[in-house]
Formats: sequence, C-alpha cells, structure tokens
Amino acid sequence: MGRVLFTREDVEGTVKTLAQRIVAKHKGERLLVIGVLKGAWIFMADLVRFMEMEIFCDFVRVASYTNKTETSGKVCLLYWPDLDFSNERILVVDDIADTGLTLAFLRKKFLDEGAMTVEFCVLLDKPSRRKVDFTPDYVGFTIPDEFVVGYGMDYGERYRNLPHIKAYQE
Repeated sequence: MGRVLFTREDVEGTVKTLAQRIVAKHKGERLLVIGVLKGAWIFMADLVRFMEMEIFCDFVRVASYTNKTETSGKVCLLYWPDLDFSNERILVVDDIADTGLTLAFLRKKFLDEGAMTVEFCVLLDKPSRRKVDFTPDYVGFTIPDEFVVGYGMDYGERYRNLPHIKAYQE
C-alpha cells in the first residue's frame, strides 16, 4: 500500500505539541473547536484530550472530492451545526490542508456568521497544492504532494483506522 510517513509515536507527540501551543495562546479563553468530517475526527478527539482549557466541540461536513484521490475544486456543504457563532473564537480542526479551498470556504462562512476569530489546526499541510492564499495557524507536519491514508484519512472510506500515516499507492 505504501510507506509509513509518520508512526503512531510521531503523530501522538505532534498532536500533544499542537494542543500545548493552542492552550498557551488561548489561556483563559473559551474555544469552539469544530472538526471537519470525516477525516479529522480521530485527530480532533486526540487533540482535545490534550487541551486543558474550556472548549466546546462540534463538527461540519463538507465534500470536495468527487473521486477517490482528486478534488473537484468545488466545496459542497453537507452538514452545518445549529449554533450561534457570534463573538466566538473558532478553532477549525482538519486532517489536511491541500488546495486550501475547503478551509478558505469555512473561514468565510464562520466570519460571515459573526465569529470573532477563526483559526485552523491541521495535522498535515501540502502547500505545493494550494489553489488559494491560505496558511493554517497550526501545522503538525508538512508533506510533499502525495496521497496519504491513516489516522482518519481514507481512500474510498478504507484505512481510516490505521494508527500511523502512510503514503498511498495502488
């Protein structure tokens, strides 16, 4: 299937470091942590367990992949929580920043709904694939332009349960 890019231990250490950075920046504040389904749920669950601060959690679901490995370039909103985002500090948690289209879409949507701030925490960043000007606030690992699976990320809904991250090859 492919080579391991990051072991379970690599991922756990990085997730803990990301949580510590977020907590240090937002000490004494409340964060609304929004996970992007489906890929981010494992990452988000581990991340918030390391965040010793007041948080509220929910999810959004968007789709931009029409086939298994390439984005369509169009973001479709599939689920949006019924919450008042006015004056909230939002931390969006996603598995990967790729083209930036989905995360830029979410930034605009949260700000349009009155969020005070919107930050992004991604486990993986692929800046070489950016189609819009977007830089995540917190990045676990920067990777080259490879399709990856594991730790919540899938290929055709498979491999999400891998405890490590692998480059996918058919």
